[in-house]
Amino acid sequence: MAYSPFDLGGKVALVTGGNGGIGLGMADALAAAGADVAIWGTNPDKTAAAAAKLREHGGRVHTAIVDVASESAVVDAMGATAEAMGRLDFVAANSGRGARSPSFHEMTTETWHHVMALNLDGAFWTLREAAKNMVARAQAGDPGGSLLAVSSTSAIHGAPANQAYGASKGALLPMVKGIAVEYGKYDIRANAILPGWTRSEMTAPLQAWDKFNEKAIGRVPVRRWGEPEDFGGIAVYLASDASRFHTGDSFVIDGGYTIY
Repeated sequence: MAYSPFDLGGKVALVTGGNGGIGLGMADALAAAGADVAIWGTNPDKTAAAAAKLREHGGRVHTAIVDVASESAVVDAMGATAEAMGRLDFVAANSGRGARSPSFHEMTTETWHHVMALNLDGAFWTLREAAKNMVARAQAGDPGGSLLAVSSTSAIHGAPANQAYGASKGALLPMVKGIAVEYGKYDIRANAILPGWTRSEMTAPLQAWDKFNEKAIGRVPVRRWGEPEDFGGIAVYLASDASRFHTGDSFVIDGGYTIY
């Protein structure tokens, strides 16, 4: 029998913010590996275009317009997604946003809460509702599942004038460890990834800034920006049986930026 631990046939994956950037990079790889994929987003046209791309792989694709900064929206969408797809095997809390301030001492409480609502609260609600679904399935005799929080290297290095973003992403790491310890008995795993500088809509202004490309990207050991597809492999690994004994971990994927 061929060794095929990365085959996702029969598995269902959900990626929040899966209509662009890192989220779409992960969703596309998951679909290519055989998973049926659900994506959530807030832009209908962008979500529809992403779904069309995913359907080229031949699997089922489900979409929903969801603002994960709303608890009720996440609760309702998780239930509807699980019902539409029949099960949830892998859920990636990927939705996020940044909001820089002129400086830390000028940062408003409104900015702080704006970032936390999506990056931290949204991830909490997404992972909580996914865990609830997976526990119910385990109690019905079908254990297993994998949860992923998309953090950032901002969780482990300084982010001037962007402390809200770093704090929101840093908080995901102990959350994931706690989930991993608590839900291992259900064969539910939880891990995090910490992407480095990656091309996306959020980083578009930095991509066009020559000084940033020289000073920041110029010191990335692999000498380039990350691309959304660079995160497909880790998504497939964590969704697959290849990682069935791997939980409570944080993967830094940054081209070597944080070690240089």
